[in-house]
Amino acid sequence: MRFHSRKWVKPEDLNPNGTLFGGRLLAWIDEEAALYTVVQLENPKIVTKYISEINFMSTAKQGDIVEVGMEVTKFGKTSITLKCEARNKMTRETILTVDNIIMVNLDETGKPKPHGKTKVEFVKDRLNTKP
Repeated sequence: MRFHSRKWVKPEDLNPNGTLFGGRLLAWIDEEAALYTVVQLENPKIVTKYISEINFMSTAKQGDIVEVGMEVTKFGKTSITLKCEARNKMTRETILTVDNIIMVNLDETGKPKPHGKTKVEFVKDRLNTKP
């Protein structure tokens, strides 16, 4: 799994227990899934369709750094399915895992649109295409 982003846990990210609010982490994950999908499908028009069961295993506190990792598990006709792990960079513990996040590719009118992708592509490979 590749970890693409890091977030610094700030006071506004905390719940009444003084630990990272789960909703804040889920917002970070949804944003990372969207960014990852936009890059993979080369289309800024995508939406989150489904997020499976979320398994919280540990937490983070103010000052900790949280890393969010994504991995493609399936390419559908109009969708991409991801799995996710968020981990605490300071304690090296997994904070949560999500087995399935389904992101859907959309056309200009907001309807699902086939994307034609079948494998993970890296931007560096797209830039190195030979004429």
